[in-house]
Amino acid sequence: MADRLKGKAALVLGAGSVGEGIGNGRAIAALFAREGARVAGADVRLAAAQETARLIAGEGGKMLALEADVTKEVDLRRTVDATLKAFGRIDILVNNVGGSIPGDAEQITPEAWREQFEYNLHYVYHSTRLVAPLMAKQGGGAIVNISSIAGLRHLGNELAAYAASKAGLQHFSRVCAVRYAPQGVRVNTVIPGLMNTPLVAERLAKSQAGGDAEALIAKRNARTPAGRMGDAWDVAWAVVYLASDEAKFVTGAEIVVDGALTATIR
Repeated sequence: MADRLKGKAALVLGAGSVGEGIGNGRAIAALFAREGARVAGADVRLAAAQETARLIAGEGGKMLALEADVTKEVDLRRTVDATLKAFGRIDILVNNVGGSIPGDAEQITPEAWREQFEYNLHYVYHSTRLVAPLMAKQGGGAIVNISSIAGLRHLGNELAAYAASKAGLQHFSRVCAVRYAPQGVRVNTVIPGLMNTPLVAERLAKSQAGGDAEALIAKRNARTPAGRMGDAWDVAWAVVYLASDEAKFVTGAEIVVDGALTATIR
């Protein structure tokens, strides 16, 4: 199918990629453009957002590249205003920013604990607070939040703050889904499992495998029942569905994209 998002205006927060290649946000923005949406993509590194815009332009599309530190409310407001100025409305909001700091309850510092909640949950509160009322006034919209299976299960790594903040994000999404359902604003969550994105080599290999990216990739592939990790496009297609009118009666839902990994963890 084509033009599943034709005529819709989308804002993707976290539209760049960590390192070279295709991360979740870049794939989401690219598929949105392919499906006919007008796309604004923001990233803390403007160059990363601009690279996504270049990818989309190479396919004949266009993305408005914006710089934003989503943990700063002033940046979020500026990003929302820029999107409204360009498109006149926001039909789709994707909250894709996130990251992990290792440590259990004893190891992680209070500062790092707070940082994790700012980075994984608090900005979603602020972006929802800004955009959901706009969507309600225009007659509806779709918010898609990107979480992690760490918010569902203990995966063997000590990620206390990351796991707690992602679990909070999932329930915040459910609460917002109920709140805004009467106004036609849908709020759903995509929950990726072990994905083979640039993040693995750029960050996770350093914290989990002593810098050996190949070993970490092999370990993650072997752990997934499907025999391999997923990729950013697997996440992005789930987001496209939830953002489209095909999901017009889907809200408060969670799509787990993990190759059956969580089905094996009790």
